[in-house]
Amino acid sequence: MLRAMLKSKIHRARVTKTHLEYEGSIGIDRHLMDAARLIAGEQVHVLNLNTGSRFVTYVIEEEAGSGSIVLNGPAARLGAVGDPVIILSYCLLSDEELSGHSAVIIRVDGSNRLLP
Repeated sequence: MLRAMLKSKIHRARVTKTHLEYEGSIGIDRHLMDAARLIAGEQVHVLNLNTGSRFVTYVIEEEAGSGSIVLNGPAARLGAVGDPVIILSYCLLSDEELSGHSAVIIRVDGSNRLLP
């Protein structure tokens, strides 16, 4: 049996830009991607703390160190600049893999910089 488990979480990032005229996705600062062990194209769930919306999309890379969290395409209708969001990724694990698994949880400040 495989279980869907939390792989990584970026906690309370702030939306820095919305871009409606785009194919769709969420752009994430490369530093945050690396810290959360996310790769371009990976599926993520995005939870908007202001609106209560929750949507599924895929990651695209934004410039490292930019602090960018960009809602693109239809996702741009689900948040506004400044909205705090939680970005989650999941993995499938067998029962044997569960004991060695722990999710990566990163926290950021108001400028989307990693907190210690």
